[in-house]
Amino acid sequence: MNATAASGAAVAQRGDWLWHGALGAVQVVERLDRWGVRTLRVWTPATGAVQQVDEAALETIDAHAPTPGAIVHRAAAARVQEALATEVMLAPVQSSVIPLPHQLYALERAIAGDRVRHLFADEVGLGKTIEAGLVIRELKLRGLAKRILVVAPKGLTPQWQAEMQFHFGETFRIADPGDFNAVARWSDADNVWRAADQVICPLDSVKPLARRRGWSLERVTAYNQRRFEDLITAGWDLVVIDEAHRLGGSTDQVARYKLGAALADATPNLLLLSATPHSGKSEQFLRLMQLLDREAFPGEDCIDRERVAPFVVRTEKRLAIDNDGKPLFKPRQTRLVTVDWDSRHDAQRQLYEAVTDYVRHGYNQALKSKQRHIGFLMVLMQRLVTSSTAAIAATLGRRLQALEDAPAQLSLIPDLDVGDIADMDGQSQIDELVDWPGWRSEKAEVATLLRLAETALGGTDAKVEALLEHISRIQLEEDDPNLKVLIFTEFVPTQAMLAAQLRDRGFDVATLNGQMAVEERVAAQKAFAGASRVLISTDAGGEGLNLQFAHVMFNYDMPWNPMRIEQRIGRVDRIGQKHTVRATNFVLGDTVEHRVREVLEAKLEAIAEEFGVDKAADVMDSVEAEAVFDGLYIDGILAPDAVERQADATLEELRARIAAERERRDVMGTGAGLEAGAAQRLRRHPIHFWVERAVTSGLPEVGGAADRHGDTWALTWPNGTRTDHACFYASSLDNSPNATWLTLDDAAVRAIIDDVAVTVPGLGVPRFSLPALPDGVSGTWSLWRIRMSTSRTDEQRYMPLFVQDGRAFAPTARRIWDIVVANDPVPAGGSPASHPDIERLAEAQAEPIYVGMRDRHVMQLEQERRRASAAFDARRRAIGRVGLENVRRSRLRRLEEERNARMREIDEAAMALPSLEAVIIMEVGAA
Repeated sequence: MNATAASGAAVAQRGDWLWHGALGAVQVVERLDRWGVRTLRVWTPATGAVQQVDEAALETIDAHAPTPGAIVHRAAAARVQEALATEVMLAPVQSSVIPLPHQLYALERAIAGDRVRHLFADEVGLGKTIEAGLVIRELKLRGLAKRILVVAPKGLTPQWQAEMQFHFGETFRIADPGDFNAVARWSDADNVWRAADQVICPLDSVKPLARRRGWSLERVTAYNQRRFEDLITAGWDLVVIDEAHRLGGSTDQVARYKLGAALADATPNLLLLSATPHSGKSEQFLRLMQLLDREAFPGEDCIDRERVAPFVVRTEKRLAIDNDGKPLFKPRQTRLVTVDWDSRHDAQRQLYEAVTDYVRHGYNQALKSKQRHIGFLMVLMQRLVTSSTAAIAATLGRRLQALEDAPAQLSLIPDLDVGDIADMDGQSQIDELVDWPGWRSEKAEVATLLRLAETALGGTDAKVEALLEHISRIQLEEDDPNLKVLIFTEFVPTQAMLAAQLRDRGFDVATLNGQMAVEERVAAQKAFAGASRVLISTDAGGEGLNLQFAHVMFNYDMPWNPMRIEQRIGRVDRIGQKHTVRATNFVLGDTVEHRVREVLEAKLEAIAEEFGVDKAADVMDSVEAEAVFDGLYIDGILAPDAVERQADATLEELRARIAAERERRDVMGTGAGLEAGAAQRLRRHPIHFWVERAVTSGLPEVGGAADRHGDTWALTWPNGTRTDHACFYASSLDNSPNATWLTLDDAAVRAIIDDVAVTVPGLGVPRFSLPALPDGVSGTWSLWRIRMSTSRTDEQRYMPLFVQDGRAFAPTARRIWDIVVANDPVPAGGSPASHPDIERLAEAQAEPIYVGMRDRHVMQLEQERRRASAAFDARRRAIGRVGLENVRRSRLRRLEEERNARMREIDEAAMALPSLEAVIIMEVGAA
């Protein structure tokens, strides 16, 4: 019996259901009459608690039957939550970007598990930034990420900020610790990294310092506290690291790796981006994978395709398609142009030959003194002289000044690792080259070379003449007087010389290099996209550029590493390129570089054909192969007549190394079969309609209001705030550009969606008619929430149930769910019906759904258990190699304690508690 004492109705009895203003539906457990005060002990299903309340505060429950608006809200909100859990991706639906098939595939892979721990390794130009933006947007829309950190090379930070704003409407602040006062102005937070929820910071400005010349330990500690330690402890939900291969380092003690490892441990979601994560250095690749999951990759023997596949998403350009299924990239035209010297270039030729002799002597001196890194830098002079007279002259001048000014200090310069030097751009290598001690006679040699260079500067430059001729010819062939031209060089002096030469001939020129400030880089890119016809960039300046509006480029000087050429071409050979890319590569004739490249060209093409790849650069995409390539150039300098013989001698070694390297790289795969049109189908998904129905029908139920005005709504939220021009579709912004587009990452919207009430116990089953329901369909329709609660998660699914004449009809149940969401139910009158068997039928229908949830959970835990066991076994083996017995025993004991604790935690997570809750129960029939 339902009753209230206040109204004088029958006295409430044990088992009755009543309504309490603060607690909601409660069930009477016991009556208490003491000293004239009547109270009840009641059980509250929402909390599972039993407590004592004043009987006068209770009322009958019938007045709290759900209204049509409440039913629509529950049905629509449950539809959204079920879609989030089982089927739909939100980012392609609620972002302005329409992803390409490979980008959609990357998003699907990233969100398939309970956490994002992935490496996106698509080839250059496939839009990894867009893929990361989709993941950021998806996690935000699902309520799984609020605080997001992007770590990128400094030159890429403004590009990240612009692309996140333009494509996804996401505002990120750039935090350069070089100006912490500006960062601190965002808020008064003690930790400046907490001052904004979405931050981009430069990679090398936050890595920890071990020491710095002239700094005290206290100063180093303070530096690390603000830049590194505060960053790590700032509570990030997602960390994205661009150019992540830079974190691999030569050991796990390298500062960049320490930064990556600390961030990986401090965030549940980690996304690494790199087109070249595995460049022949297996140890570096292992360290990269350990950032994602240390337990899955305890040692190098664990790097195989089966283990790597769940973590790496990779698509090759040759497999990428657009949303119509057509190849995404057009064929490119690459041409090698040999620039020959004639008599007017005698000064330039004489300088080249003299520098080659100097390099040969210096390299041999470095080998004798066992300074291999100095030999590496000496060979840089060879690249400089083939780049331009300006580049070699500027470097010789700096070198001579260093030898004259500070010979004592030069001897203090520490030895550098060859690998670290190889990772530098050409301009940074020059900085290292000018500051080493040298040999006894070098000062005189450099002075002589500088005089030759100064003489050559006054003459004509063979490559400049060739460049101007080719620009003019291609401009005529393209029939475009405003043709955009991209020119790459390794060195800033060559860049400055070219800019002056082209400006003298009437070209509007922009320049980019690694020495420029971020604001200067942005201005240069805007200039090239606008009025400037020519952009001259160094390798460091061109990092991360998106220049698909240009398709003609020149490699004015040729890096010895073929992959750097590929990365240059990738600046224009990108998504959105509408023309065939035309790349022209210059090489000086009758030089070591020309002879080596001429000998290797045919041999590389033969190996490329043997291994079934598209470009010779693909063959050379490994550190080992690059070393062979460099070795051949050095051999060409030391023994010019032996180039052919050396090439033949190393060909088999090259083939073997490439075969082994390709086998290692195969662990990353090449991507799954891509589906055209999937993004367009996602854009048509009805989830935005479900969100609109849930919010606009739910607001009046919680004290708000929703009034429609054409394509927009005037919304009043429960706290009294208003949104006067709200819309739920991106297309509505076309007609109402000033409208506020509401999506699931809006906190107020999410609160309405997440508030799905359950049916009030003790009520009968109300009757409603549904205008869109076919004649003859009449019965009990209900919606049920299935929960699985563990120590880690509270997973839930929603299940509709329709029963007619004692039989359950699953397709009809889902169809009625859609009808309820789309059409307001109409009360059908009469007294509420009852259906005593509905919960029993729901339990039978829900069991396989729950079992599926539980089985997936158990399978995931078993995989986690196996990974953890493998990791502990690897650590146990490592401890077994410790020489001291007492140290070994102590470490093994701690390891066993850690293992037992981890296994207990996994065992506790395996205990799952099921529940089944009715969200809606109603009798339905046609209108």
